[in-house]
Amino acid sequence: MRHYEVTLIVHPDQSSQVTTMIEKYKELITTGGGIVHREEDWGRKHLAYPINKIYKAHYLMMNIECDKDTLDKLNYNFRFNDAILRNLIISRPEAITEPSIMVTEAEKDKVKDQGKEKATAEDSDQN
Repeated sequence: MRHYEVTLIVHPDQSSQVTTMIEKYKELITTGGGIVHREEDWGRKHLAYPINKIYKAHYLMMNIECDKDTLDKLNYNFRFNDAILRNLIISRPEAITEPSIMVTEAEKDKVKDQGKEKATAEDSDQN
């Protein structure tokens, strides 16, 4: 079996359906004998250019290991799912399990925001 990185851009109106969508694709992969090594929900982000007059979309990324038949089924499902605006499947030489840059940057931003909130709360307590 080969390793792949799958990135999906989902219509923003379908953001509430993202978890069920991911579960459906994970089930398809595992029933075909594959493994999901990593899955990340990057949330809503601005698109580099509008797609069908849509300026923001929901981003998802998975690192999987599967055979060609399972990959073809996934690609078929992506093509005929109206909620998926774009998809990208990249073949990888090995499984990637550590968090991506997108997730680590988001965590750094959360820590910075918490630090700022804590500092403002301490300042207001002193006054």
